[in-house]
Amino acid sequence: MNELFTLFLNNLLPIFLIAGAGLILARATNLNPRSLSQIIFYIFSPCLIFTLITQSKLESGMMGRVVLYTVFACLLIGCITWIIGKLLKLEGALFSGVLITSMFMNSGNYGLPVVLFAFGPIALGYASLFFVINVGLTYTLGTVIASMSTMSLPKALLNLFKLPMLYAMLLAILFSYTGWKIPLPIERATKLLGEASIPSMLVLLGLQLKTASLIGRIKPVTLASSMRLVVSPLLAILLLPLFGLVGPARQAIIIEAGMPAAVLTTMLATEFNSEPSFVTAVVFITTLLSPLTLTPLLAFLGA
Repeated sequence: MNELFTLFLNNLLPIFLIAGAGLILARATNLNPRSLSQIIFYIFSPCLIFTLITQSKLESGMMGRVVLYTVFACLLIGCITWIIGKLLKLEGALFSGVLITSMFMNSGNYGLPVVLFAFGPIALGYASLFFVINVGLTYTLGTVIASMSTMSLPKALLNLFKLPMLYAMLLAILFSYTGWKIPLPIERATKLLGEASIPSMLVLLGLQLKTASLIGRIKPVTLASSMRLVVSPLLAILLLPLFGLVGPARQAIIIEAGMPAAVLTTMLATEFNSEPSFVTAVVFITTLLSPLTLTPLLAFLGA
C-alpha cells in the first residue's frame, strides 16, 4: 500500500498540481487556450520529438517490433471505437473527440515515470520508444481525425504536410541513421524547447478544464474511457506474445497501453475545434480513474 501511495504522490499528484495551476489561471484571467496550444503545436512538440528520436539507443530489431505493435494496436482500438460509435450514432466533432481520446494515451508525462518506478531503466527505454511512436501517430493520424469534423478527408490529409512534427520526425530519423552529429547550439536549443512541451501541455489541460462539460455525453465519455483504461491494456496482454515482445518490453507496453487519454488530444481538439470541452473532460476523468486500473496491472506484471 505504501508503494502505491508513493506511486500516486510521485507520478499522478504532480500532474494534478500543474493542471490545477492552469485551471486557477483560467479562472483568474481571460487567457485564450488556443494561443498556448499553437505554441506547443508548432514549437515545443516538434523539438520534443526530434530530441527523443535522436537520443534513442535501443536494439533495432526490438525497436521494429515495438513500432509495429504500437501502430497495429492504435488502428485496432480505432476500428473498435468506430464500430461502437456508429452503433451509438455518434457523428461530427463529438465522434472525432471520442476517437482521438480512445486511440491516443498519455504515454509520456504519466506513462514514463510509472514504468521507471515499477520496472526500471531497461523497461523505460521501451516505454520511451512507445511514447515517441504514439506521439507521432497522435500528430499525424490524430490530426486527420480531429480535422475531419470540420473539413473534407482530402483537406484533412493535406494537413499532414503542414505539421512541423512530421518534418521533425523525418529529420530526426535522418540524423539517427546517417550518424550525423547535431550542431551543439541546435541540440541544446531543441532539447530545452522539447522539455517545455510536457508542462505546457498540462497547463493547457488546466486551462481547458474551465470549459469541460459532460452534459448529455455520458455514453461517449463511457465509451472513450472504457476503450482507454480497460480494452487497450487487455488487448496488449493478449497480442504482445504474437509480436515477440516479452520481459521488460512487455511490462512497459502493457502499462503504457493502460494510460489515460493523452493531454495532447486537448491540444488537437483546441486547434481543430473537435469538441475541446468534451476531450478535456475525458482526459481529466480517465486520469482521475487511472489508479483504479493501473494498480491491478502493476500487480499482474509483478511490479
